[in-house]
Amino acid sequence: MGIDTDAYRHVIGRLAKGVAVVTTTASGHHHAITADSVTSVSLDPVLLLVCVETDARFHDAVLERGEFGVSVLAASQRAAAVWFSTPGRPLPGQMDRTPHTLTSSGIPLLDGALSTLECVVHDVHPAGDHSIIVGEVRAARLSGDPTPALVHFRGQYSALP
Repeated sequence: MGIDTDAYRHVIGRLAKGVAVVTTTASGHHHAITADSVTSVSLDPVLLLVCVETDARFHDAVLERGEFGVSVLAASQRAAAVWFSTPGRPLPGQMDRTPHTLTSSGIPLLDGALSTLECVVHDVHPAGDHSIIVGEVRAARLSGDPTPALVHFRGQYSALP
């Protein structure tokens, strides 16, 4: 017996989550998604996971590239969270409206993020209409700015001091 997916979304939406933009570069384009499903997995080796819809452009791009970046968003970056979660946004130039810096391997990381991580794909697990992408963290940086974090709760973005 299955659960109604709309009811499930309302129930799971009561779980406050941090917000990140996950990025990669593949086939000559930067790709990015907003994710509230980034989770630490292991300290030895240092692993994290992100859940990605299998029909999203980002899914194929990150598997093609084999590496990705994570930018943990500050409350002031709400517009970036909204933009990178907009379905059907154009692929060419999608990073143009968001200040970012490229890593040495060409992966964009958002300027002003609370923290950033650079990862290589360690493993991929199918999970319904998503894939659980496990990344091995190769670099992690903290911002020196103690600004509030952006969180997602009940379908809304809010500041968390």
